[in-house]
Amino acid sequence: MLMTDLPFDQPGRFWRGNLHTHSDESDGALSPAEVAQRYQEAGYDFLAVTDHFRAEYGFPLTDTRQLRTPEFTTLLGAELHAPRTEAGPKWHIVAVGLPLGFAPPEPGESGPELARRARAAGAFIGMAHPAASLLTTADAESLDAAHAVEVYNALAEREHRGDSWHLTDVLLNRGHRLNAYAADDAHFQPQDPPGCVAWVQVRAESLEPEALLSALKAGHYYSSTGPELHDIRLDDGLITVRSSPVSKMLITGGAPGLQVVEGEALTECSLPVAMFGQGFCRVTVEDAAGGRAWSNPIHLTANSAAPARTEQRS
Repeated sequence: MLMTDLPFDQPGRFWRGNLHTHSDESDGALSPAEVAQRYQEAGYDFLAVTDHFRAEYGFPLTDTRQLRTPEFTTLLGAELHAPRTEAGPKWHIVAVGLPLGFAPPEPGESGPELARRARAAGAFIGMAHPAASLLTTADAESLDAAHAVEVYNALAEREHRGDSWHLTDVLLNRGHRLNAYAADDAHFQPQDPPGCVAWVQVRAESLEPEALLSALKAGHYYSSTGPELHDIRLDDGLITVRSSPVSKMLITGGAPGLQVVEGEALTECSLPVAMFGQGFCRVTVEDAAGGRAWSNPIHLTANSAAPARTEQRS
């Protein structure tokens, strides 16, 4: 059995960042410099300001290069829009790593076409807040340039549509090789939840934007709203997870059911993956305060000899 693309044995270290943020260049309340300061003060290593790339804002590709320091960097990006999804008038597509001068949508250019053009220009493409946008499976499958799904969006949690793992699992079961990330979608408006509550931990050899972008595209990261994942590895049909202290460790994936351990201040457990066959699974940990951390999908290449169980508690 083999699992691929996990970040823990990759060279370098983890860097904390947010991939979906807005400033007053579109509909955010704060300037790009103020936004960057908020994240830097909260202990982040990098930030992507992804203002709405729409005509009413002048198609901003917010240039944050002047905000970079040796201890904090930025990735250039935007939230792209084009008509339309099954339920909504426009797509919401996160594109991180866009070059300055990226052209606005052409007349008649669809969301999937715009995303393909952004990916060809070098961007990491995220399917923004699918649950809040009411994306259908057909919508999601048409966005074939996506690297990852925004499986948790802190702003959308306000309307109880922050979690998009269900659609992601359906897509993975249909053979789409997608990763998953969490993000704030922070606007810092008075009515909004606070920023700096959902992030990615990217494993890279340096804080250079190019190194971070390469690691994102390779899936060398995990996502969190609190706990830290220290290691995930597979041996003899068991996935062993090590983390900061949590109250729950579970494995779910491409089959109904789960493997789970619950307790107090758990930092390590081993759980079988046989029930997922040659499909995929993923790790979630949850701490006592309700914060969660998620691995990217783990693709399994052969059946485990370990006996399957649907639940284990301690």
